[in-house]
Amino acid sequence: MPVTGIIFDIKKFAIHDGPGIRTTVFLKGCPLSCLWCHNPESQDPRPALAQFPRNCIGCLKCIDACPQGALSKGETQIIIDRAKCTNCGICTETCYAEALVLQGREVTVEEALAEVEKDRPFYENSGGGMTLSGGEPLMQIDFAEGLFGAAKEAGLHNVLDTCGHVPWEYFERVLPYVDLVLYDVKSADPKEHRRSTGQSIGLIQSNLRRLTQTATPVHIRVPVVPGHNAQAEDIRAIAELLSGLDHKPTVELLKYHRLGEGKYESLGQVCPEVIEEPPSDELMQELCASMQNYDLRCKVGG
Repeated sequence: MPVTGIIFDIKKFAIHDGPGIRTTVFLKGCPLSCLWCHNPESQDPRPALAQFPRNCIGCLKCIDACPQGALSKGETQIIIDRAKCTNCGICTETCYAEALVLQGREVTVEEALAEVEKDRPFYENSGGGMTLSGGEPLMQIDFAEGLFGAAKEAGLHNVLDTCGHVPWEYFERVLPYVDLVLYDVKSADPKEHRRSTGQSIGLIQSNLRRLTQTATPVHIRVPVVPGHNAQAEDIRAIAELLSGLDHKPTVELLKYHRLGEGKYESLGQVCPEVIEEPPSDELMQELCASMQNYDLRCKVGG
């Protein structure tokens, strides 16, 4: 049986997910539920029906196509009964205007690699390659291991983008094929971490310590989110954590953005937290400078 995985996007010409020009494969499923998540479609490991009413042309074919009777005509848009909807995607096959889109599709390792391979000349000219992201790509460990292994055999540079909240054994399975790990650190405070992500911080910190003891380079990425970790003391606590590792990783601070808020509505969900303003450029530079006081190499990312 071929190894398959559920992905929700393949982003070409990515320049922020590792060195050079890359293709980023986004896998479904995440153990965290960050209040500021900008990819809410990634959290559920299963495909999910998203609705974009502005695209609807009013043909109503989706209503007839739905085997569950979950769709009906409203005054201004198609109404989805989420309790009846099974996310089968049959309605999307009739919606050529893409007012209804199934977020998530099953692919084999071979199919995903074939898509990645299409841009090999860009990788070779820029020092790029393939990045697996999510969600949390290691939640689909068999697919992640298979795709990383196939890509490495094909001579590609591999990057893992992870939140770290998975069993260490999963890292052991993919590290032989991974050239760089992008590791998210949301907070160094246990209470804040659980409040904002829904999970404890222990496993993430333990895996980070073990990762920095391996030969695989680790690059830390910190999303700077007002109300959660954007105060000077928050960043200092993260800096203290990182400076105490056996090998100090490089650090990239990422400014929170609001681009994910509209995605919740498309999925029939309520955005768990609306943050009015992203951090300023000046604040980002100040926080980065404070990281450098701990002898950490830090930059502000895009």
